Amino acid sequence: MPLFKYVAMDTVGKEIKGCLEAASEQAVNLTLKEQGLFLTAVSEGSSKKPAKMARAEVKGGSKGSMMAGLNLSFGQPGLKRKDLMIFTRQLSILLDAGLPLVQSLRILEDQSTNKAEKNILGNSARYIEEGLTFSEALTQNPKSFDKLYINMVRAGEASGAMEKILNRLAELLEKAARLTAKIKSAMVYPIVVLSIAVIITSGLMIFIVPRFETMFAELLGDKPLPALTRYVIEISNMLKDHILATIIVIVFLCAAYKLANRTAKGKFAFDWIKYRMPLFGPIISKSAIARFSRTLSTLMSSGVPVLNALQIVKETSGSEVVSAAVQKVHDAVKEGESIAKPLAATHIFPKMVVSMIQVGEQTGKLPDMLERIADTYDEDVDNAVDAFTSMLEPLMIVVLAVLVGTIVIALFMPMITIITEMGKG
Repeated sequence: MPLFKYVAMDTVGKEIKGCLEAASEQAVNLTLKEQGLFLTAVSEGSSKKPAKMARAEVKGGSKGSMMAGLNLSFGQPGLKRKDLMIFTRQLSILLDAGLPLVQSLRILEDQSTNKAEKNILGNSARYIEEGLTFSEALTQNPKSFDKLYINMVRAGEASGAMEKILNRLAELLEKAARLTAKIKSAMVYPIVVLSIAVIITSGLMIFIVPRFETMFAELLGDKPLPALTRYVIEISNMLKDHILATIIVIVFLCAAYKLANRTAKGKFAFDWIKYRMPLFGPIISKSAIARFSRTLSTLMSSGVPVLNALQIVKETSGSEVVSAAVQKVHDAVKEGESIAKPLAATHIFPKMVVSMIQVGEQTGKLPDMLERIADTYDEDVDNAVDAFTSMLEPLMIVVLAVLVGTIVIALFMPMITIITEMGKG
C-alpha cells in the first residue's frame, strides 16, 4: 500500500504530522477519524511535501508565507450571503465524504464560476497549506466570514468534527435566509403599492388637475365649484407651487435618516421604533427572537463557551435593541447569574421564552430548548407574514382606489354642472 504523509489536528487544536500506509486518501481520513483526529492535508509518497507546512515555517521566512499572516481582504469583494450558504453546505458534504480540507477547498474553487469566491477559496487553501488553521485563514476575509462563522469553525477544529459543525452552520444560514426572505416579501408588497399610489396621485395632482382647473374657469366662470373639487385643486396648487421644496425636504429627511442610522444611538432609536410599529413590529420582534435563539443554540451545541456565544450573538444580532439586551445578559452571566433572569429583566423577550430557557438551564438541555424556541418563532413569523400579506393586499388596493377615485370624482362633479348648462343652452 502507498505511504501517505498527513497533517491533522487533535481535539484541542494541536497540529500533528505523520505518515500512514493506506489504500487511499479517504482511507487515511477514516483511520485518523477513528483516532479522534481531523485531517487537514495529505500527500502521497516520500517525494512530496505535505500540503500543509509547520506553523514555524509560516512565521519564519518566505514572502508567500508572510503574506498568509496579513489580512488581504482590502478592496476584495466579499461573498454574498447566498453564495456563503451554498459554499458551507458543499464543504460539509465533501468533508463528510472523507476528503481532506485543502482538497475540498480546491474542488470548490475549481467548480466556482464566481470570481470573488474563487479568489477567497484559493487564498484560504493557500493559507492552510502555509500553516494557518482553517479559522485563521477565514479571518483574512472579514467581509465574507463574520465572527459567528469563524468561531463555529474554530469550535469544529477543537472538537475534530468539522463536517458536523459546518452542517449546523449551513442549516443556520439556510433558516436565517428563509426567514429574511419571508420578512422582505411581506414588506416589499406594501412599499411597492404605496410607491405606485404616490406616483399616480402626484402625477394626477401636478399635471392633470391644473388643466381641469383652467377648463372649469373658462366654462363655469364665477360659479362656485363643489367643496371636494376646491379641496383637490388647493392641494394640487400647493404641490405644484412647492414641488422643489417638497423634493428638497424628502432628500433631506432621507439623508438625515442615513446619517443618524450610522450612529449607535440612532440605530437603537430606529430599531426601537420598528419594534413598536403596529403591523410590522410583532413580525420584526418574533424574527429577532428566532434569530437569537437559533444562533445561541447552534453555538452552544458546537461547544462554544456560553460567554463567548453570547458575545457573538450580540455582535451578529442585526438589531441594536437585541444587542443591548444580550450585552446585559452577558454581563450578568459573567457575574455568575443564569441566562433566564437577566433576559427577563430586558423586557424584550416574552415570558414564555424566558420560562423555556429557565427550564433548559435547569435540565441541562438549553441548546435543545433554544432550538425549539427558534422553530416555534420561525413558524409564528411564517403565519404572521401570511396573515399580514393576505390582509394587506386587498387593503392596499382599496387605499389606491380611494386616492385615485377621490380625484376622479372631484374632477367629474363640475363636469355634471357644465353638461347641465350646455343642455339648457
